[in-house]
Amino acid sequence: MATYLVGDIQGCFDDLRALLDTVSFNEKHDHLYLAGDLVARGPDSLSVLRFVKSLGDHAHTVLGNHDLHLLAVAEGFKKPKAKDKTQPILDASDRDELLHWLRQQPLLLHYDKRNEIAPGFVMTHAGIPPCWDLQNAKHHAKRIEKILRGDDYRWLLQNMYANEPTHWSNELEELEQYRYTINAFTRMRFCLKDGALDMACKLPPGQMTHGELVPWFEVTPRQNIEETLVFGHWAALGGVVNRHLMGLDTGCVWGGALTMIRWEDGQRYSLPCPIHAD
Repeated sequence: MATYLVGDIQGCFDDLRALLDTVSFNEKHDHLYLAGDLVARGPDSLSVLRFVKSLGDHAHTVLGNHDLHLLAVAEGFKKPKAKDKTQPILDASDRDELLHWLRQQPLLLHYDKRNEIAPGFVMTHAGIPPCWDLQNAKHHAKRIEKILRGDDYRWLLQNMYANEPTHWSNELEELEQYRYTINAFTRMRFCLKDGALDMACKLPPGQMTHGELVPWFEVTPRQNIEETLVFGHWAALGGVVNRHLMGLDTGCVWGGALTMIRWEDGQRYSLPCPIHAD
């Protein structure tokens, strides 16, 4: 049995299957952890959802910003983005079943089986804000997950869009807390040096001219999390892997590569991809 971690699929189904074939992925014994954004700009988001769902307990995915956007579009709260290719999902005969399944997925996964590589890993789509330790991160993730899985999920999907607040506080109104949580887990890239979220900049860190912005994982001080932080979302990083971080989005949909890591030994697999996004 092996545990594989893979970055943003974004509807690139054939690339995912090709990468899994290179490691002879066994759907009955191996486990696949996906860093969110299963859908959006690639050619076959419908097949990605069907396949990941079909893996049952052998697939574990967190929600990304594109996944949440699909749910909002399906409820009529948002219009599809011009470059998204998710209409086949909305037209599918199993649409409701797939969207219900997607809505049950978490914002955060904690894999606490220790090995010689690291104590364990925590996976979210974008990262964990510097003001939260693991206990707080899990608590706030569960608050959102409970709503999405319950009867009031439409209210949250309708009201989750905003770039504010940028700072966490226990004094925030409830909806503001939900917005901060969703932004931190699914949209965050840069922060100001005081830890405030910046929702605008998408550049690689090396191209930054704004000295006040730093990658979320370089903010100091930040709460200590012993586990390796695994995330996607930020293709411009080009993938980053060290003792404390695994950035798995290497831009498959943009003509980069699809990247997967076998957790047990740290072996990295990367498959060059054609450009799928318009």
